[in-house]
Amino acid sequence: MYQVAAVIPNWNGAARLERLFQALAGQIQPIVQVIVVDNGSTDRSREIAAAAGADFIPLGTNTGFSHAVNCGIRQAGAEWILILNNDVLPEPDWLENLLGTAAASEAWFATGKLLSTANPGQIDGSFDALCRGACAWRCGHGRPDSQVWNQPRKISFAPLTAALFRRTLFDRAGLLDESLESFLEDVDLGLRCAAKGLTGVYVPSAVAFHEGSATLGAWHPDTVRKISRNQLLIVAKHYPRGWILRYGWPILVAQALWGFITLRHGRFLAFVGGKLDAIRVFRKSRGVACPDLARILVQSENEIRELQKLTGFDLYWRLYFALT
Repeated sequence: MYQVAAVIPNWNGAARLERLFQALAGQIQPIVQVIVVDNGSTDRSREIAAAAGADFIPLGTNTGFSHAVNCGIRQAGAEWILILNNDVLPEPDWLENLLGTAAASEAWFATGKLLSTANPGQIDGSFDALCRGACAWRCGHGRPDSQVWNQPRKISFAPLTAALFRRTLFDRAGLLDESLESFLEDVDLGLRCAAKGLTGVYVPSAVAFHEGSATLGAWHPDTVRKISRNQLLIVAKHYPRGWILRYGWPILVAQALWGFITLRHGRFLAFVGGKLDAIRVFRKSRGVACPDLARILVQSENEIRELQKLTGFDLYWRLYFALT
């Protein structure tokens, strides 16, 4: 039988941890180790983790999602590692379906169907996709659940909200990039996996419920600033030198449209701040370009277009495809 460890980054999520521990205890596939990595909580998180028999790693301060997850991965002793947000509630057969499909298909990672806790008939997320303009879509977010989201498929990007990974994947592709802190760190990992030929699977029969943006909120200024910064750092890390000639126009379109969305939500200053943060470290963040990037981006962008066409175009993606 395969052994699975769960890594849960946490910051003042005591009530959500309690519900999650109950859901994990009810999994058909047992979990041999639960690790809570705590970013300086001041609530009862430690006591709740202790009562559940979980390992507790106190970091003392909020070091960011990526650093917390990396600490948990280093301590995990199982061959498969779950990465879970504390506001996720999986169905009892969730892990069994994820693990069974991933193992049978020899995939390196797996993610399932996330439904909204507030509206169980609505998709919160499934898998991620990335356009040439360095903006990602959490596929299905906000869409009604339907047959479109019941089709298993091979994927390149697994959102770290709730995903299962082979332990050896991190030996081959590396841990999360802690300089990204939070947001798009999963896209960065997916690009590094794709460069190594490590692909995953989307398992729609693995169903969990997600509260979503439970810690800061979807349009918190810090959230918008980090997303805006990390979009450009994805370009710095993975796009080839001379990227302006090949990808400059879709990047300009994608980023400008994202800026208009932040303006509508009253967060344009956070958007600008994130871009300035990225520009300041852009040259220092240059990485080794993904050798297969062109194919990965075309495939992923086509996936966005296909799913948008099937479920109705968001204004953002309608304009992006019209302009690019």
